[in-house]
Amino acid sequence: MKEYDFSTDIPTLGEAKILSPLKTNLNAGEPEKRFVSDDQKVVVDVQLDHLQHKEKMIGFDPAGPREMIYFDPSKLKCAIVTCGGLCPGLNDIIRSIVLELHHIYRVQTVYGIKYGLQGFIPEYGHEVIDLDTESVSGIQNKGGSMLGSSRGTQDVGMIIDCLERLNIGILFMVGGDGTLMASKRIAEEIDRRELKISVIAIPKTIDNDIYLVSRSFGFDTAVDVATLAIRGAHNEAVAYPNGIALIKLMGRHSGFLAATAALAQQDANFVIIPEVDFYLYGKTGFLQALENRIQRRKHAVIIVAEGAGQNLFDEQDTKYDPSGNIVLKDIGLFLKDKISQWFKAKDIPISLKYIDPSYMIRSLPANSNDSVFCGFLGREAVHAGMAGKTKLLISTWNNQYVHVPMDASAGKRKNLDPHGRLWQSVLEATGQDSYIND
Repeated sequence: MKEYDFSTDIPTLGEAKILSPLKTNLNAGEPEKRFVSDDQKVVVDVQLDHLQHKEKMIGFDPAGPREMIYFDPSKLKCAIVTCGGLCPGLNDIIRSIVLELHHIYRVQTVYGIKYGLQGFIPEYGHEVIDLDTESVSGIQNKGGSMLGSSRGTQDVGMIIDCLERLNIGILFMVGGDGTLMASKRIAEEIDRRELKISVIAIPKTIDNDIYLVSRSFGFDTAVDVATLAIRGAHNEAVAYPNGIALIKLMGRHSGFLAATAALAQQDANFVIIPEVDFYLYGKTGFLQALENRIQRRKHAVIIVAEGAGQNLFDEQDTKYDPSGNIVLKDIGLFLKDKISQWFKAKDIPISLKYIDPSYMIRSLPANSNDSVFCGFLGREAVHAGMAGKTKLLISTWNNQYVHVPMDASAGKRKNLDPHGRLWQSVLEATGQDSYIND
């Protein structure tokens, strides 16, 4: 049986002693709400060969409303902040949280923190805005985030000072792996100060690479748009003799978007992802394989994830962004140049088109599936916070919404398994080989 190196226990601010409004505010004839108990669990591993080890199984706490809550809604103040890169669905998350707090729990004060973690720091001078049902009306139809965002770390002590000044009881943080690390540090400092502030994170990444998160919002929308880009790239490639279309998609460390989009629109002949190193030259290198494809079929479509091929660059020239992430070398433009040089040296004329839809994807509104998903995530985040739970992120696991401890997820990454079914399906769909250095 697989052993896990994390605990699934969720911290709480104290005993929940207040009867939930979901139980007390029922209208005549309205069916009673179904509450979730902490005694229920969603097992982490459900493989059949592990059933003999039931006594060793671990599980996540299911998300959902609790019958008893910790915070008094009439006195509670909440805050929402969005951090990091833009992603389809951010406005849907904000709207879902606000509507659940106002309509279901009757919480009257919800603040929006502008421009990410900068909004907590006085020197930036960013305003704090009041969020209510009117201010979030229709925002799900717009891309980006109505609260704005920013990158980079900020002083945790000053962030918590701001939370205290605003008398915040629940802080909802929406962001990627950097935000999860910040959320963890904020929650730890809150513990150190012995404050009663709940920190609930909603994981955001188009790359779908957050550990212990089966699916992240925005990914479905990104696949939709990437599919359109692949379709257009294929049309460009076949329209010209020796046409080559090169598409760069998001995926700093994980190739989920590139792989999934390739399967959704099976026009790609080569898919290059960060989890699988490849090499350019030699009889078994990528460029020779591309030449063989052009000689045989007269066109080719290439998908490359933005973090792929970093093994081809000089590691000594490493730079970092304001959030502490390594600034990746641009594999898209690098490949474009290498392909052009290769065919020019062979005196083979080509028509090469380079397509990068990344920023268009990031700033679009969520599609229908993502919008529904964001609604669930926002509501489950509110239920968790109202129950006094803290230092957790909302996730889906085995088709259930669950609470994942920040300690178990923050600082770790989910990668595509090169031996798993997803990547093997890509190899079958494209017919590509391994491009090794001979």
